Amino acid sequence: MAVLRGIAVALLLTGCQHTVRNHTHPDITDADIKKGKQLASTYCKGCHLLPQPSLLDAGTWERGVLPYMGPWLGIFSSGLVHYPNSSRDKFLDKNFYPSQPLLKPEEWKTLMSYYIATAPDSLPRQKRPYPIQNDLSLFKVDSTSSGHSKPATCFIRVDTSGGKRSLLLGDVIKKSLVRLDDKLNVVDSVHFSGPIVDLDIQKGSMIACDIGILNPTNGKFGKAYRIALRPDGRMMVDTVPLLDSLARPVQITAVDLNRDGLTDYLICEFGNLTGALSWMENTGNGKFKRHVIRAVPGAIKAYIRDDNHDGLPDLWVLFAQGDEGIFHFTNQGNGKFKEEPLLRFPPVYGSSYFELADFNHDGYPDIVYTCGDNADYSTVLKPYHGVYIFMNDGTNHFSQKYFFPINGCYKAMARDFDGDGDLDLAVISFFADYRHQPEEGFVYLENTGNFQFKPHTLASGKAGRWLTMDAGDLNGDGKPDILLGNFSVAPGFIRSSVDWTKSPPFLFLENTGK
Repeated sequence: MAVLRGIAVALLLTGCQHTVRNHTHPDITDADIKKGKQLASTYCKGCHLLPQPSLLDAGTWERGVLPYMGPWLGIFSSGLVHYPNSSRDKFLDKNFYPSQPLLKPEEWKTLMSYYIATAPDSLPRQKRPYPIQNDLSLFKVDSTSSGHSKPATCFIRVDTSGGKRSLLLGDVIKKSLVRLDDKLNVVDSVHFSGPIVDLDIQKGSMIACDIGILNPTNGKFGKAYRIALRPDGRMMVDTVPLLDSLARPVQITAVDLNRDGLTDYLICEFGNLTGALSWMENTGNGKFKRHVIRAVPGAIKAYIRDDNHDGLPDLWVLFAQGDEGIFHFTNQGNGKFKEEPLLRFPPVYGSSYFELADFNHDGYPDIVYTCGDNADYSTVLKPYHGVYIFMNDGTNHFSQKYFFPINGCYKAMARDFDGDGDLDLAVISFFADYRHQPEEGFVYLENTGNFQFKPHTLASGKAGRWLTMDAGDLNGDGKPDILLGNFSVAPGFIRSSVDWTKSPPFLFLENTGK
């Protein structure tokens, strides 16, 4: 498979990098900057793509990102900062961090100086080709109350697999999975030991992905549960988990990966500092053997396709968290996979979602990609956050064709919502600029042709903090509707004039187009 190897999208946005001094530390010499750049190139590429200083402001590098990177090099304090995460995590192997520093203290200070001195004083604001208009007329908005003081919808899915159409909601506080009918009436609910963040819906049953603990942890508390559907349509959860001891799984998919006739499970174990893309081999009699495909954290979304038509399922997987990018895994049989990078992104991007969609109808999958996770070490608005389209040249080389900036962008779904034959985009942001641009929380990008998209949003007053979204025909009229899940339990650094706790747990955007 031909791939785009090691090319950072950041270079497409920032162009050639020149050494530009800011006003933060005038005492840092040009010689220190030159040496620090060399050290960064040597030591910062071992775990991820080398980030350019221009991707963050100087203060965020100095007080945010770099202090947390030191332990990966065996450095837990320096003359500039002391590291808040230097304590050993009981869920990490005692040898997780290097036992000895990989750099001398003065070298680490010089490496930091390169980023601190050449980063901008502040990041530029986003520049949109068109303003987002509060004129969304294609959809009629409906909702219902959750009966809970804090809507905490962590999962939403339109289920059209059975004879009746329904809506499934996961609640992180109640640790419940609720089913509503197509009229938005609650008809059933079940509870779990942790929040449900994904479902693999099969005929007559479902596999529920229980992340264990939603907040970052290196503990393995995740589980997979089988949910049977009784004749009356009600859900019944197996008392014993199908799988357990998973590292914060976010997607579990049933698939016979080794073609032995038994159902295996592909798992995106997002984890935290540790995690993996793994699969559980079904060895029979309810027993499974774990295999690791890629032993890094951040696996967040996977698609399964037989790309080379050899009868073996291949994988397309987005990794966030550190070594961010979209990777292809060719199934070579016997549980072995060949890994190839398709697109790679700097670790500050906060990759959040991707889809495969054919925008030019040439039969080859293009990529819709979003980045906007802003809850780690650099909680500043970033001009490169948003939704991207990368076009496939037919040999799985990808080039950027479109970008629409949205602060904190979390998910984009490509569908022909208006029925005109081309793909539009429904986009949500979980880390929007709520104080100045609350309209970017949900954006409908109407495809007007030639990769031009007109942005629309909901009318004022229809607000929520959208963590999750799905698109599907809930009412059975043949048109894709949109469902938005409100997660009002926001991190403390998020500010908004809207009280999300008084908003409904979800919004149903009924497609009223022709």
